[in-house]
Amino acid sequence: MERQLDEAPCGFLVLADDGEILSVNRTLLELLGFDRSDLINKHVNHLLTKPSRVFCQLYFFPLIKIENKIEEMHFALQNKNGEEVPALIFANRYIKEGIAVNECVFVPMHKRLEYESEILKARNIADTALKEAAKTNAELNTVLAALKEKQEELVEMNKQKEVYQERIKKELDLAKSIQGISLSTPFSNEQIGISAYYQSSTELSGDMYSFYQISPGKYGFIILDVMGHGISSALISMSLRSLFQLLIMKGATAEEIMAELDTQLHLLFRNGDGIKHYCTAVFLTIDTNKQEIEYINAGHPPAIWLGLDGEISKFKTTMPPIGMFEDLTFQKSSFSYQEGGRLFLYTDGVTDAISDNTLNILLKEQEPIETIKEKIVHFLKLDEEMGIKVDDRCFLLIDV
Repeated sequence: MERQLDEAPCGFLVLADDGEILSVNRTLLELLGFDRSDLINKHVNHLLTKPSRVFCQLYFFPLIKIENKIEEMHFALQNKNGEEVPALIFANRYIKEGIAVNECVFVPMHKRLEYESEILKARNIADTALKEAAKTNAELNTVLAALKEKQEELVEMNKQKEVYQERIKKELDLAKSIQGISLSTPFSNEQIGISAYYQSSTELSGDMYSFYQISPGKYGFIILDVMGHGISSALISMSLRSLFQLLIMKGATAEEIMAELDTQLHLLFRNGDGIKHYCTAVFLTIDTNKQEIEYINAGHPPAIWLGLDGEISKFKTTMPPIGMFEDLTFQKSSFSYQEGGRLFLYTDGVTDAISDNTLNILLKEQEPIETIKEKIVHFLKLDEEMGIKVDDRCFLLIDV
């Protein structure tokens, strides 16, 4: 078979008068999923649905023998998987070297059926519209009046929606401002220096950090990330922050603080819809007199400690996230250091944008923490400038 015919944009088939397939082009094979060896010297019934087989024997072969030509006859082919493929067939019959040959062209008509169906639908819609249009002028005026009334209602609803959205925006801006103000203010003294960064992905954030001086030379820090984003997560984080502030001012231990936060999160949703809310958190204390850090990591990304010798230690997860399981017994871990070092606490939105290797390189730079903070923020801003959807982000940089 010539290449142009083999790759023609339609199916091509050569049949003997008894229905034997003498030749078939690649287009038809690909359409039906057969190999050439599946069809050559086989009966054309291999390609037809049962109704089309009957139709072929009763109409197609008798008619082409009489008229030597078939135009736009509808056939239902079937592919190798038995699925129906509607098609139009065009055929010519002639005698070649004393043998009758029937050359058939198949044109798939999936799209045509779809178009015809859409045309019929459109025609029905048009007929219905014409019938409706033929109603009395009084009925038409009634419809127009009702439409005008609905339009006026819609305009009024849009105005109310705009007022509501503006009010919500003001309230969210106020809530965001309150959330930002409630964060602890960084400070620095001879023992410790603190720098902080906080950025929500939406109006409000589920990330939160807080820190306090517990006693001379001893400081408490917490950073947490509530599941989800937006108002609900922000309310949970604010509730936990208030409780943390109360507990640390009372002198509660690390174990007591994490246990109370866990209990609070369970109580918030005790009578809720059954959906559990949890948050990851790291709480730690730094005692500069003892040169010791005590910490509890509840499912949070590991805090990073960089000693003055350049060695990195990570305070990895020691407990599941708070709010996930009830009646947990929290246990703290401790870490001793010599002379001093640098501590980095963060939420997972930071490491989504900055690789661990890059972060370690930045932390090791012998520069003030404010300079290191600016470099980290620069990397975080790159995602935002490229339009990448980002998570809530916050971190604490602490020089001891």
